[in-house]
Amino acid sequence: MMLNTPLPALNDIEGLKVPSSFPLIVDAHVHIFPEAIFKSIWKWFDEYGWPIRYKLSASKVLEFLLSRGVGHIIALQYAHKPGIAYELNRYMAKQCKQFPQKVIGMATVFPGEEGMEDILKAAFDSGLKGVKLHAHVQCFDMNSGEMDIIYDLCSSQAKPLIMHVGREPKSPAYACDPYLICGAEKLESVIKNYPKLKVCVPHLGTDEFLPYKQLIEKYDNIWLDSAMVLTDYLPNNKPLPLNEMRVDRIMYGSDFPNIPFAWDRELKWINAARLPDKSLELILGKNAIDFFSIFS
Repeated sequence: MMLNTPLPALNDIEGLKVPSSFPLIVDAHVHIFPEAIFKSIWKWFDEYGWPIRYKLSASKVLEFLLSRGVGHIIALQYAHKPGIAYELNRYMAKQCKQFPQKVIGMATVFPGEEGMEDILKAAFDSGLKGVKLHAHVQCFDMNSGEMDIIYDLCSSQAKPLIMHVGREPKSPAYACDPYLICGAEKLESVIKNYPKLKVCVPHLGTDEFLPYKQLIEKYDNIWLDSAMVLTDYLPNNKPLPLNEMRVDRIMYGSDFPNIPFAWDRELKWINAARLPDKSLELILGKNAIDFFSIFS
């Protein structure tokens, strides 16, 4: 799947609330950024990805989801260049404080930049609960030596790590080829070296659905989130049925607001899948509560 041209918007109807039959929902994949960075991201998506349907400020993003029945939000960010992570982390901590008990924020750092450990320690001291990285944007190889600082710190402080290290979606607009630096085999090497590291791979590991299914069956410290995959949107995207996967290692995530369709499109798909109540409880909330230690 190569995004050579932008994908279309979908004008599907959005619901007013989450399905009333659902248990507690934790959205484990929501992006917030300062306004200037959000605008740059939206411009990039308009040109290379897909039209962003919800161009909202950070606080409006959080208000939008909470007002529609999402019970808890995991707010994510990533530093696209060295030297900005410290301020991004301060911004994230400030946003989270506006929504106590409802929003948990993840720190970021640019792999290889000077002072990575100090940047992350300051972020954790400010209340941020883990780390978010994006290999396609930051162009890091997860098996490189510079990553050991991040892995060591997250392992020693029991902080979860969310890494977009699936190979797709690939775009010629990226400064690196995701197929060269990403993949399930590379992640397995990390896990073997850091058995106490808790890692979540977004988008069910698109496009290596079967290899990532096998990884979460083999290792207890790998999770996947479902963001944008359960929506029948991305081309050539055929994830495995959730009931064929290890359901205690799958977390719901929306990728809001950087989506081209209704905010609840994925929730409607999950509702239509008629999963057992226990599976629904795990995927929609309990797994994220455990992974992010939300109530502890």
